[in-house]
Amino acid sequence: MKLLFRVLPLLVVTSVSAAEPPFTAPGMKHDIEFAKAGEVSLTLDAYVPPTAKGDAVLPTCILVHGGGFTHGEKQVFIRPLFEPLVKAGMVWFTINYRLAPDHQWPACAEDVGAAVRWVKAHAAEYHVDLKRIALIGESAGGHLVAWEAVSGGGDTRVAAVVPFYTPFDLVTHVQRRKEMRGLGALIGSREMSEANFAKLAVMSPIHKVRPGLPPFLLIHGDADTTVAPEQSVVFQTKMKEAGNVCDLIAVPGGIHGMNGWGKLNSDYAEQMVAWLRKVMK
Repeated sequence: MKLLFRVLPLLVVTSVSAAEPPFTAPGMKHDIEFAKAGEVSLTLDAYVPPTAKGDAVLPTCILVHGGGFTHGEKQVFIRPLFEPLVKAGMVWFTINYRLAPDHQWPACAEDVGAAVRWVKAHAAEYHVDLKRIALIGESAGGHLVAWEAVSGGGDTRVAAVVPFYTPFDLVTHVQRRKEMRGLGALIGSREMSEANFAKLAVMSPIHKVRPGLPPFLLIHGDADTTVAPEQSVVFQTKMKEAGNVCDLIAVPGGIHGMNGWGKLNSDYAEQMVAWLRKVMK
């Protein structure tokens, strides 16, 4: 598959405040519990196009926010994708998951799998096409959707995966940055040790690539100093070597986070929607 590429000016990042009113649109429902982990209620927001009637089923996306595994929630960071998916007429869900340090690995990964199973179990209610479900995540959420795709299967298998600026190899990621940050909270130790590197290697999607995975679309800014663009380039190479479909949209000048990309008049979201339509026919 060819490299998808657009020349864009320098990316300016702005943040979306958690205090901002929740995104809403006709057909939107908020704070639906999809699982309970101990005393923690895991919730999602759901959007179904108002035009969906009767037995109609539509392509569906499950969105997973970033935040370094320690912060963020379902209406933050991933929010720039909401409006494009509404315009595309797709069903979509944006989910919360348990965060570190209160909840260590693999709690967050288990929550993503639980969300996929819940969406499938409620497919008829939300007009979900079971054959056309995509997982989309950004940063830490990108790691989680990639992890679910490469390590899951069966009742959590999906038709497509879109990770934004994702650390696929956690060992090289922390070695380049020379610190553990959120990953230290996720495994319960911030020490840069061989023992911790071994833990991170086991958690790295790149080491579980195999033939027969669903198509991936990687989206990454080439000026990202938080997660090196090479993470996506190397992952794409390994995916293709295994015989899988793996495309890449490179954003020249793009730093970490899609907030603010709209100011560049970028069409990355339109490219993503077009790619999803193509691979989820």
